[in-house]
Amino acid sequence: MAAEAELTPTSYIQHHLQNLTHSFGEGGFWTLHVDTFVTAVLMGLLMVFLFWLATRNATAGVPGKWQAFVEICLEFVDRQARDTYHGTSKLVTPIAITLFFWILMMNLLKMIPADFIAKPLEWVGIHYWKPVPTADVNATLGMSISVFFLMLFFGLRAKGLGHFTLEFLTQPFGKWMMPFNLILNTVEWLSKPISLAMRLFGNMFGGEIVFLLIWVLGGAGIAGMFAGAAFGFGWMVFHLLVIPLQAFIFMMLSIVYLSLSEDSH
Repeated sequence: MAAEAELTPTSYIQHHLQNLTHSFGEGGFWTLHVDTFVTAVLMGLLMVFLFWLATRNATAGVPGKWQAFVEICLEFVDRQARDTYHGTSKLVTPIAITLFFWILMMNLLKMIPADFIAKPLEWVGIHYWKPVPTADVNATLGMSISVFFLMLFFGLRAKGLGHFTLEFLTQPFGKWMMPFNLILNTVEWLSKPISLAMRLFGNMFGGEIVFLLIWVLGGAGIAGMFAGAAFGFGWMVFHLLVIPLQAFIFMMLSIVYLSLSEDSH
């Protein structure tokens, strides 16, 4: 990468929105976003490690501060899952916990200025690294597609293949409107994972662009640095609400979709 002073505002933003990729197959048919994959895995491992710290010395008596905090968070998610999901599966609460805290950890990377991550990596020869996995549509689609397959699993487990297929073809307009039922239900099922992915991606990617714009528009010099820091701090405070909210919305909609997949018309 050229020195930052030589970059135009447009090229600076494009640089920080560029993924580190690795292609597989003839002609690069498969492309892995290395930064998204590595960062998502690291955030997942960090989440597990933080929970492990809370449970390794867990006590039924007076808990420590970290144990108490983790218990409050888990109880909150468990209560939301129980209130929303009306089936019998015991997998829903673990799924909700995993989705909420994993997405929250990935979203929180937005609080770290992009150059704080990019510059040290440039020193070791890595010139592109997009730090927020949820600002990559591939990551959000991957999670939403996983939720989609869970919806299929929950629906088939609750109804059986025969009832599930019959309902898919005959509801809501009856067996004489089977082609319209098929089209309507297909659109309904496919729209759920797509909307899940795009909602999270849109909010995180938009926030990423605004952070970069604020930093660029601050300009050079001491005044520009302070102006950029002031506006950036205001946007960061606003994003402290957006970050957990987006994780919560993704979790809640996933639970709703799992519950609806088991309901019969």
